[in-house]
Amino acid sequence: MPPANGASQPRLLVLATAHSYRLEAFQSAADRLGVAVVRGLDAPPAHVSAGDGILRLDFRDPARSLRQVRAYARRHTLQAVIPADDSAVVLAAQIGAALGLRHNSPLAAEAARDKGRMRALLAAAGVRVPWFKLFPASGPVEAAAAQVLYPCVLKPTCLSASQGVIRANNPAEFLAAFGRIRGLLASLGADEILVEGYIPGREFALEGVLRAGQLKVLALFDKPDPLEGPYFEETIYVTPSRETVATQTAIAGCVAEAAKALGLSEGAVHGEVRLNAAGPWLIEVAGRSIGGLCGQTLRFAQPADVTLEEIILRQALGLDIDGLDRERQAGGVMMLPIPAAGTLLGWDGLEAAQAVLGIESVQITARVNYPLRPLPEGDSYLGFIFARAATPAHVEAALRAASQALQFKIEPSLTMTVACQPASIIVCRPAQPE
Repeated sequence: MPPANGASQPRLLVLATAHSYRLEAFQSAADRLGVAVVRGLDAPPAHVSAGDGILRLDFRDPARSLRQVRAYARRHTLQAVIPADDSAVVLAAQIGAALGLRHNSPLAAEAARDKGRMRALLAAAGVRVPWFKLFPASGPVEAAAAQVLYPCVLKPTCLSASQGVIRANNPAEFLAAFGRIRGLLASLGADEILVEGYIPGREFALEGVLRAGQLKVLALFDKPDPLEGPYFEETIYVTPSRETVATQTAIAGCVAEAAKALGLSEGAVHGEVRLNAAGPWLIEVAGRSIGGLCGQTLRFAQPADVTLEEIILRQALGLDIDGLDRERQAGGVMMLPIPAAGTLLGWDGLEAAQAVLGIESVQITARVNYPLRPLPEGDSYLGFIFARAATPAHVEAALRAASQALQFKIEPSLTMTVACQPASIIVCRPAQPE
């Protein structure tokens, strides 16, 4: 697309938080494609300097942000808008609609961000989902506990990365979980808690991209660790899946059906599915790509070294993505969960972990001397381990061996009861008596 009105080189807008893991990956992909990047950052003016390469936006004020982007687009041609994470999905759709770019409808983007609305639309479309019920966070908790079946799962309607997701097996656990989520929502201005049936079974994650409503599956990840609660910390993702072709096809069909039910039609899509004897159950589908640093797991062989972010940009720019298939080697990532509230003092065993056969890198993202907050209130990890090997089994074994070599030193919060799990990778130093 040529520049309009003498404007400078065409650019694409990447929306993200100021400290997003994904910004550099999208920058590298854009450099490879020869397209300039504008960073639309959800950051107050004092935090980030402005310039042609940065727009300071407030994602909580979409009308103002949209005016800012419109004004920018009058000076510089924008070819595409990309949401790097959940917080930007709705704004990206609104900008795409306003500027005539490839985009999901704003209503579809909102539905993918609101777990309550998502459940209602999926159920109405006949997608296999658990029973569900919405409760006001400020409502009577005892009455709510009496209206549900057990076991069940409570979750905020507006958060991601398993934040605030808690299993309850009885009314007493329901009351405790409800109170914790209510406290979490107090600062967010949200007032609904979704309660749904707990679905037993193995869990999978599907990474794909939509073009004109058609799903191209980029990878299906097995999650070999059981996710049974009370919290649902993500740990190991391994691809390709070890399931049968028929099972993988059924999972992909479930995600495609869910995306259609929500109205998602363009861009990255990330689905979470549980599988049991009844078949695949849709847990969630998001109109964005996999979170954190996990996208580094994926490489595409033709042409060589194409990243997930490059595929996302190619789709948004209208470039060909049909011949881009994942490399043959198996790959995986282990997200290192935060075991307890406290302060990270440091870690040992990094060299030993990196020396494990099959390990590509160990990246510690938690900061020394900064407080740690575990699930369900927390939303981050200690770091990420990446592996690549001939088979998924070898990848999984390498990830587990590397995690066992790591020891994190955490000063527990004096007000918290500390339970370090898994004990093999965490060393908690007891707090000194006052």
